[in-house]
This record gives sequence, structure tokens and C-alpha cells, in this order.
Amino acid sequence: MRKQKTKIYLIAILLVLSLCTCGGKNAPSPDSGDGDKVLIVTDQVGRKVEISGTPERIVSGYYISSSACIALGLADKLVGIEARASTRPIYALAAPSLLELPNVGTAREFNLEACIALHPDLVILPLRLRDAADTLAELGIPAILVNPESYAELLEMVALLGEAAGAAEIANRLLDYYELSTIGIETTVAVLPYANRTSVYMCGVSSYLTTAPKGMYQSVMIELAGGMNASNLDGDSWAEISYEQLLAINPEVMVIPAEASYNVNAIMGDAQLQRLSAVLNGKVYKMPADFEAWDSPVPSCMLGARWLLNVLHEDLYSMDSLRQEAAAFYREFYGIEINTALIVK
Repeated sequence: MRKQKTKIYLIAILLVLSLCTCGGKNAPSPDSGDGDKVLIVTDQVGRKVEISGTPERIVSGYYISSSACIALGLADKLVGIEARASTRPIYALAAPSLLELPNVGTAREFNLEACIALHPDLVILPLRLRDAADTLAELGIPAILVNPESYAELLEMVALLGEAAGAAEIANRLLDYYELSTIGIETTVAVLPYANRTSVYMCGVSSYLTTAPKGMYQSVMIELAGGMNASNLDGDSWAEISYEQLLAINPEVMVIPAEASYNVNAIMGDAQLQRLSAVLNGKVYKMPADFEAWDSPVPSCMLGARWLLNVLHEDLYSMDSLRQEAAAFYREFYGIEINTALIVK
């Protein structure tokens, strides 16, 4: 009964808002009254979503899609974003106006009413907010779900956002960048015998006793950079392991995510890990955190693969080359000049 009352209440909100705005977005015809075309896109969970015209007011409830919107030249169209925007350095660097926008909560606590009140033409949400997306759709607000948990899904998300938001040209440029970068990195590591590649353990954000299994983007990053995922676990979400399991895995290199709450010293000083190859040889690294979490499937994720390539094979790919690549990427897709001295290992 409570859920039914909530839905009735939300419908009432939309009816009130519709009286205060112009035109309706629910027209099923391919051509609306003001000449706008109706576009039908398929989001990353297979939902068909109708979008009337080119969206001018976009709400993004996910930091990955918000960063993608900046890269696709859509920052000026964002009218609301996810909570904790101040923790994302790229916002302050490339689109500081985002820090002043209303937030619509988090994936755990999404504020549906706040989202509706922003009169969005398009809402972008992560997979776990499917119920919210479906409710918005029932209220006539186009909402697409994204799920960039793998490299292939990241590419799908970029293409989807470009199509849905009228930024296909920039999206295609970004996709071309990924293709060329992938070819370049693969060519660089092709000289390495696969059986002799370095085993890399990707730590979790919350603890180094969580790790990325084979189905996550981080595993693709490791493989692309010429390493092997040390965990070799099945799955597509962070896996918890024990000290005994970590000692048995015995990775040659350990990588700490940019947004982790712990640092290299925490691992190097852990008395239970002193027999690990990575600890014994000082091969524990934390990814740069001054721009974005390059270990996540954000638009700049290819820089994470390049950073790891330098960590594993600096004889094949220098830090100077990485810094030049990073500067060129952020200049082209984010319109900013970065301090490349902040990129370290």
C-alpha cells in the first residue's frame, strides 16, 4: 500500500510540473508538434527509451556517466548530478559549475523527487537504479540505464550517451581514440611471451583483501597492459579473499586503486604479508588520484592501462610518454591543461 501511495504521489508531482512547463514528451508520433524528432534508443539493459528532440536538461546519477558527459561536451546541459561531486577532481578541473548543481543522491539512496523537480529531458542512471528508471519512464521522463562494468560495456555506454544526447560526433571521436590506443598498447606488449607476463593483483577500494575477478574492467586493464590477473577468479564484482588466499596467489605486483582509503605503506607494513613477492620486491603501487580513478571504466580509463604498462614495462613505455598521452587526452576531450608532474608511480 505504501508503494502504491508513493507512485500516486509521484504522478501527482509530474502533473503539477507539466502544467508549469511547455509541451509533452510522451507523444508516440515520430514528429512532435514543435518539429522535434522522437528518438528511440536501447539502453544497456535492453529497455527501449523514447527521447523527444535533443535533450537540453540532463540529470546524471552516476559519476561515470557524469564524467562521460563532460568528455562528450554535455557539461552545460547537466542540471543535476550524483552526490559527493566534490570528491571528483575532474569536475573541479574541467567543469567547476557541476559542483554547484543540485544532487540527486547516490545509487544507494537516490532522490527521485529531487530528480523530477529538475524537469529533466533525459536522466542517466546506473543499473542498480532500475526501479527508479522505470518509475521515471512511467511518469514520461526518459531515463536510460548504463552498466559500464567491462571495457566492451564502456564502449557501449559512450555510443549510447552520444546517440541519446545528440553528441554522436564526439562519441565517435572518443571511440576512435579507444580503438587506436588499444591497438597501440597491444602492439607494444606483443613482444612479451604470454606465459612470462607479470602477475598483477588489483586491490579493492575498501580493502586489499578484496580484488577484481576476471569479469571486471580492471582485469581487462591488467591484460591490456601486458600483465596477468593474479586472482584468476570468476565473477564480475569485487571478491573478498583471506590472507591465506592472498599468500597463495603471491602476486608479483600489487596495485591500489586511486580512491582507496589506504596507501602503499599499509600493505608494505602488514606483518602478515611480508612473504609476498610484491612486498619483498617493493612492487606495490597506488594509482594517481589527481584527475580521475583511472582504474574505473571512466572515459580516461585508457590512461590507467598506460600507467600500468609503464609500471610493468617501463623499458617499453616511458613515464614521459604517459604524461604526453595524458595531457593530449585531457586537452582534446576535457578542454583542460593538466599538471603532468602529478602523474607518478
